[in-house]
Amino acid sequence: MLKKTPLGQVLGLGSAKTGTEQWWHQRVSAIAGIPLVVFLIGYLLSHRGASRAEIVASMHNPIVAILMSLTVFTLVWHMRLGLQVVIEDYVHTDHTKYALLLLNTFFAVLLVVAALYSILKMSFGL
Repeated sequence: MLKKTPLGQVLGLGSAKTGTEQWWHQRVSAIAGIPLVVFLIGYLLSHRGASRAEIVASMHNPIVAILMSLTVFTLVWHMRLGLQVVIEDYVHTDHTKYALLLLNTFFAVLLVVAALYSILKMSFGL
């Protein structure tokens, strides 16, 4: 016995309508994060004990700046998706759930904007 509505059966959507899409986004961001985190660890290890001037000089390389920006964006996006699942699963009051989802998104955007600003400032020497 199917527990889907007739429209849901035709469209092939689950109860939340976007669960599969979000699941794929989370997996893709996790896979994309693997080489980016390897890059980040290598960067941090190679610049261990470096001065601020040396780190800023290394950010002048466009490949380093682009990879660092992609790392920040991918990891924050993955974090936002993961926290969204936790909020949707464990917060049952609608007003609280929507407020937390909104805060989650704003916090993620704030992190990305702050990190990208810092990377661009170091990269272009502003």
